Amino acid sequence: MTRGERVCEFISRFLKIPEGDFIGQPFVLLEFQRKFIMEVYDNPAGTRRAYLSIGRKNGKTSLLAALLLAHICGPEARQNSQIVSGALSREQAAIVFELACKMIRLSPELSGRVRIVPSSKKIVGLGRNVEYKALSAEAGTAHGLSPIFAILDEVGQVKGDKSAFIEAIETSQGAYADALLIAISTQASTDGDLFSKWLDELPRSDVVRHVYAAAQEADVGDWAAVEAANPALGITPSRDYMKAQMERAMGSPAFEPSFRWLHMNQRVTADAPFVSRSIWDACAGSSSIPEGSPVWLGLDLSAVQDLTALVMCAQINGVWHTEATFWLPADGLDEKSKADRVPYTRWRDDGFLIASPGKTVDLEFVSARLLDVFERYDVRKLAFDRWGWSRLEPELLRSGLPDWRLEEVKREFGQGFKDMSPALMGLENDLLNSRVLHGNNPVLNMCAANATVVQDPAGNRKLVKPKERHRRIDGMVALAMAHSVATADQGANDRSLDLVFL
Repeated sequence: MTRGERVCEFISRFLKIPEGDFIGQPFVLLEFQRKFIMEVYDNPAGTRRAYLSIGRKNGKTSLLAALLLAHICGPEARQNSQIVSGALSREQAAIVFELACKMIRLSPELSGRVRIVPSSKKIVGLGRNVEYKALSAEAGTAHGLSPIFAILDEVGQVKGDKSAFIEAIETSQGAYADALLIAISTQASTDGDLFSKWLDELPRSDVVRHVYAAAQEADVGDWAAVEAANPALGITPSRDYMKAQMERAMGSPAFEPSFRWLHMNQRVTADAPFVSRSIWDACAGSSSIPEGSPVWLGLDLSAVQDLTALVMCAQINGVWHTEATFWLPADGLDEKSKADRVPYTRWRDDGFLIASPGKTVDLEFVSARLLDVFERYDVRKLAFDRWGWSRLEPELLRSGLPDWRLEEVKREFGQGFKDMSPALMGLENDLLNSRVLHGNNPVLNMCAANATVVQDPAGNRKLVKPKERHRRIDGMVALAMAHSVATADQGANDRSLDLVFL
């Protein structure tokens, strides 16, 4: 038999399912598990690292425990060697250890060949004196070891592109020319996280990568996309369980990101979103505002080197049509595209983004656009965040906008819970009922995808950026402000009509 065949034979012959509906039954490898093992152990170039990314509840940790035992007391055991498993938390590290212990206790052949030390999360293979230890980042015990085999459980939970704990495990394997590291995990949240970096590296003959994931553009209700991310679907998890989770995600914007991440294995932050992708996409119809129409404006003046957004709203046949204008500094736009991982340069070329000459957004460009809007439309209100307004207002007046006209329409709009919570409630209601058309502007789409919310103890909400850097939400802030002042004016007009009829 080949090396991979021996590992598969060991698992199928000596190991039992450690828990769940099939506890005690033989560990029959599924096709995707067997394929992964064969490619790892029978790689002609020799495998130094191997990554398997699949959806949650597909037996990731059980497979890790089985591979551990193959190296502790099976065909991969090497005399006097060390083995480690690593996880971010003590609880996660304990799961791999406990599953391995359960497999040992269910196997009469293995029970007498190992010694379990529960107090230190250690297992010793007696035949070849192989010592395995479960490590956690919280315990900080990765130094001083020299493991020939290391496994990492749920490395996708690492935020950012570095982990001192994982680096310590990687460097500790340097004493061996044939050391092996295996990581099995759901995907990380963003392209910039450590596991994403590993999966996206250029192909190498000594690295095996198997990724089971739904396409990023897949709809949350796409059953084929879910199947693509869950190669064990129907066994673990069950189809009934997955259908229930899908239905919940389709009906709850707050649950959708979690479902996409854990069960569709997509790169998506699990922060509470303001609007789900499916609801936003349903409002992507063509938006057109005729000249002379009454319009309401929302302006988010960001820092001089960041994205500035202006959104215009007009109600046409009961639907809020929007048009958005965005600015970024022209200098360094290519570098910003790479840092933010979005195609700013292409959006500039396609006319969706204005690149202001220089290293900052020139307020003359913003002022010129506002003056153009005032000349072509009936501007009813201009909502703005007071940050930066003191610099823009003098520029507007110098450019020729009458001060009385500006006083008539300007409306300072706070970014805290007091102003934002009712604004978000109104915008969310119209988005859910498809009473907004955003025109599929890609920059606004990006802002919508990034926008998350936080709540105060009273349940009031406001928009916040995700924890990851360089994820911009300025367009959604401007849209929320414009929609809020528009619906407030509309409500005031409706009340005036009521008084007339009374």
